[in-house]
Amino acid sequence: MLRTTLAGLRAHKLRLLLTAVAITLGVGFISGTFVLTDTMDKGVAKTFAKSADRVDFAVLPNDDDPDKGVPTHLLGEVRALPGVTDVQGLVQGDAALVGKDGKAVGDFPTVGMSVPSGRLLRYDVDKGRPPSGGGETVLDTEVAKREGYTVGDTVTVLDKKERPHRFKVVGLVDFGIDQEASFRGAVGFDSATAMLMTGEKTYRELDVAGGSKAAVKAAAGGSYEVYTGEELGARLAKAAGADTKIIRTGLLIFGLVAMLVSALVIYNTFSILIAQRMREMALLRCVGATRRQVFGGVVAESAVVGLVGSVLGLLAGVGLGEGALVAVNRLDANVSVAGPSLAVRTIVIGLLVGIVVTVLSALLPARAATRVAPVAALRADLEPGSGRFRLGLPRTVIAVLLGAAGLALGVLGSVVMEKGETAMYMVAFSGGVFFLAMIAAMPALVRPLGRLAGAAPARLGGVPGRLAVANAQRAPRRTATTTIALTVGVGLMSLFAVVAASGKATASHKLEEQFPVQFQIRTQDFDGTLPHALTEALRKRPEVTGVVETRSKDTKVGGDDEEIETITTSALGTILKPDMKQGTLAAALKPGTAMVDAETAKTAGRGLGQTLQVRTARGTVPVKITAVYAAGGNFEGVLVPEADFTRYFGVRDPAGIYVKTRDDIPAAQARKAVDEAARPFPAAKVASSAEFEETMTKAIDMMLMIFGGLLGLAIVIALFGIANTLTLSVVERTRESALLRALGLTKRQLRRMLSVEALVMAVIGAFTGVVLGVAFGWAATHAMAADSIFALPYLQVIGFVVLAGAAGTVAAVMPARRAAKTSIVESLAHD
Repeated sequence: MLRTTLAGLRAHKLRLLLTAVAITLGVGFISGTFVLTDTMDKGVAKTFAKSADRVDFAVLPNDDDPDKGVPTHLLGEVRALPGVTDVQGLVQGDAALVGKDGKAVGDFPTVGMSVPSGRLLRYDVDKGRPPSGGGETVLDTEVAKREGYTVGDTVTVLDKKERPHRFKVVGLVDFGIDQEASFRGAVGFDSATAMLMTGEKTYRELDVAGGSKAAVKAAAGGSYEVYTGEELGARLAKAAGADTKIIRTGLLIFGLVAMLVSALVIYNTFSILIAQRMREMALLRCVGATRRQVFGGVVAESAVVGLVGSVLGLLAGVGLGEGALVAVNRLDANVSVAGPSLAVRTIVIGLLVGIVVTVLSALLPARAATRVAPVAALRADLEPGSGRFRLGLPRTVIAVLLGAAGLALGVLGSVVMEKGETAMYMVAFSGGVFFLAMIAAMPALVRPLGRLAGAAPARLGGVPGRLAVANAQRAPRRTATTTIALTVGVGLMSLFAVVAASGKATASHKLEEQFPVQFQIRTQDFDGTLPHALTEALRKRPEVTGVVETRSKDTKVGGDDEEIETITTSALGTILKPDMKQGTLAAALKPGTAMVDAETAKTAGRGLGQTLQVRTARGTVPVKITAVYAAGGNFEGVLVPEADFTRYFGVRDPAGIYVKTRDDIPAAQARKAVDEAARPFPAAKVASSAEFEETMTKAIDMMLMIFGGLLGLAIVIALFGIANTLTLSVVERTRESALLRALGLTKRQLRRMLSVEALVMAVIGAFTGVVLGVAFGWAATHAMAADSIFALPYLQVIGFVVLAGAAGTVAAVMPARRAAKTSIVESLAHD
């Protein structure tokens, strides 16, 4: 029986290849994910090990209190140890580099770092040398390139109090091994200057050359950890490589979706093959094959297909991983990567997943093969699966129960439960349950959906069009299994499109509702203050109609550290309109009162009507909460009237400024006016609400594009399933196609018939996916937050259906050409 199975596979190489393609793509994605992340991990470890090799020992705060730093006196104590040749304290804080336009560069302040010279220099100097005096600095190579600075230039850097200092650039340094510096950019100084510029009082780390670990550990005491250079390299690599775990998890989720679609395609393919080989199975039974042998033969065939597909998938995965590495390197070249890393684990998982998924997918068709009676060898049946289809009572009950459970869970997550992460998980689970109901019920839906999808082709396509629609409907179980694979991919893409559109609509609505101002000004680090002189300069501009200041102070509130905020009182209710949940705005503006956001109000002792004990410059004062506003704006927490804030904490500079400009002037002119007013203040960062909305929209669109690209693999696999089904169907209907040709159907009409059949199947799958995606996108949107706004991206969802139909038509090209090339006489003689 095994020899018969292997001979059958050798005789039908094309069938073997087509069946293996789906599993190849799925395994390729999963193995490619492991290749990508393993190689990145290896590259990260290699880079950090190289850096840490220059250090014999490193002293860091213990994990219980990593923010306390290493005191400066410890440096001298370690330096005095026998055998120690050098000790350097690493300083790190904020020190904003000022660009040639007079404004602090970037969205966040550059990192101010100490850059030692000699053996303990862990960074690569690309040009020049390390700094050696109070008037020298080095710049991050990428930042210098972007801002147009080079060695020999003079630059301005802001200290912790945002005072400008001038430095000469003596070197360009690659700070790539420091993740924070790599993200924000960095400026480097000698250790003493770094402390003055950043305001830091302690070292982030001590690097030691020479000495012994025991001596260094004894000097450091129990409050600090001492690592060897090798241990430090492993620690840094682990910290920097943590993101690869997130990347791996995310990509594997999409890989599992691809494997689910592959399983559906494999199941459908084997179902068709078993149905087509009914007479062959019956003949085997006639010559003595037992049911167990027939079952084993089909399972063995699926194992071989799974093995072939998995091996090809591993090869494809190496290629995919290498391609992704090239892309990652172009985006971020901080960590060098070697050749693709194909671990034994990757090979084992790839082969195991591919073979197991294929064999499991073939079990039901294999079981069906054992039911073929020997007498079937003497019959010439209709096309298997054709005829009127009925769900049957068990399948109907399962479909109804799963559908009802899915809907009930969806309503529970989107309407009943408290909005948030748990509610979204409930909606996701309900979607999975309802999808199982769709798998059970899909064969019964094929005919009505086929009539809907085939209405236009049947009317416009003439006889070939009507035949194509009939062909798509006559084997409901087969068509259902083929189209459900496409439903998965299109459904998930529609879901993400709806969630993304709803997210943009919600954010835009909140922005317009709570902040009807054109510009917001804050310090670069969101932690400092702006000079009141900037507010006065803005108020003098004829283009400006309103300026609002926000002030804040960290203090003790009821024994806890908390931030107290205030806003220009005249702006509340006019320019800024918080959404009041409890109480009134007028009640919150009375002396001795406060309002809190809805999240703060949930905390014990912070609810409406309760009194807070606030520590002020005049002692502790009682403040009564008289209103609660909706969270989510640019101010949150405890908000007190402006006069009270000044009385509590004295006159303070604003933490942020909101600017409303005239509606009758162009946006570019308004931006220019605000920029001119802010130019004398380098740390003041001007953000346009329109630009913020555009940035947010681009970020969401980018995320959607990434998800779409990853889910596109599932759709490609599903389209291979359509092509596979049509190819096998062409073989199955050889005599039928020849008879149609003999009755006058031309080659072009035959090709059109098969193309329209693929189009109808693709539209059925895409339409079902769009309906499910939009429905559960609505549920997910309402599960996120109570004030979420549902938005339906009509053009996108219509585009999904159109693109799926077009792709389905393309998938039919090869099967249609094969059918058209077959000889009429030979085909009529086909058995």
